[in-house]
Amino acid sequence: MAKKYHVYGVGNALVDMEFRVTPELLQELEIDKGVMTLVDETRQGEIIAKFNGNLCKQSGGGSAANTMVALSQLGAKGFYSCKVAKDEAGFFYLEDLQNCGLDTNVHDEKQVDGTTGKCLVMVTPDADRTMNTFLGISGSLSEEELVRDAITDSEYIYMEGYLVTSPTAKAAAIKARKIAESSGVKTTFSLSDPNMVSFFKDGLLEIIGDRMDFIFANESEAMKMADTEDFSEAITYLKSLSQGFAITRGSQGSVVFDGQELIEITAYPVEAIDTVGAGDMYAGAFLYGITHGMGYAQAGDLASRASSRIVTCYGPRLETATLKELLNT
Repeated sequence: MAKKYHVYGVGNALVDMEFRVTPELLQELEIDKGVMTLVDETRQGEIIAKFNGNLCKQSGGGSAANTMVALSQLGAKGFYSCKVAKDEAGFFYLEDLQNCGLDTNVHDEKQVDGTTGKCLVMVTPDADRTMNTFLGISGSLSEEELVRDAITDSEYIYMEGYLVTSPTAKAAAIKARKIAESSGVKTTFSLSDPNMVSFFKDGLLEIIGDRMDFIFANESEAMKMADTEDFSEAITYLKSLSQGFAITRGSQGSVVFDGQELIEITAYPVEAIDTVGAGDMYAGAFLYGITHGMGYAQAGDLASRASSRIVTCYGPRLETATLKELLNT
């Protein structure tokens, strides 16, 4: 019997605020370049004030949310569990999820007082992205936001590594994995960011449990996870954590392990202006592929094309028509 959802996602709900900045400004603000750093609301306000209102783009975000939106745009059916507040940003976020065709646990009557999380995305001329995130109410995401019936009625669950920074969110991720495992739902997980591996490796391993069905990582995250500078050792280590995985390597393409063999996925050379959301897009396109009859090689190729397209524009999402064109090439 067919499941209602192709993928059930769990992650932070963040409104992305994107700014173009110089490396010098990041240095002046003492911001670590190229990674995600958690900050409090006061610090985030101080940084925004330095940008003099030069907001480039605002959109619904959060790593897993971007992945879920991408697979929904391609034609998959998804459900997203998250937490937003009853504020302007929260209403904006809920409307965005609905417009993107995703079902969610969040409804107007369930929103509570507080502050919806925001992520400052600072893009430098080398197309690198640096993020300072105030989780707001998303930091209190918990098992209460999970919808068991939706998890069990899904082919896959997908969770982001950023959940590891909050004790209640980490517990929710572990609970979601256990529900999925007991229901025959396949489990997938993204390591999300090198800083998550550097500072929260033990927590990530708790979320992963005995063995995931599939893990998404970039090369830096995979190497840090394996505590090695040798890429082949990182591959061996990930094999111990998951039945399959994809490791993205920027301009070198990606490698996908299908449980039996390692598949080299070609990169599509482009002029990158913004790498925000490239990994999220890769995961979304890949998950769409494997839930719609594609083998791992074909799904990896679709993911490679989609992620190469997203880095040619600002922001973590593509127009639906642009993304769907990739299915016909």
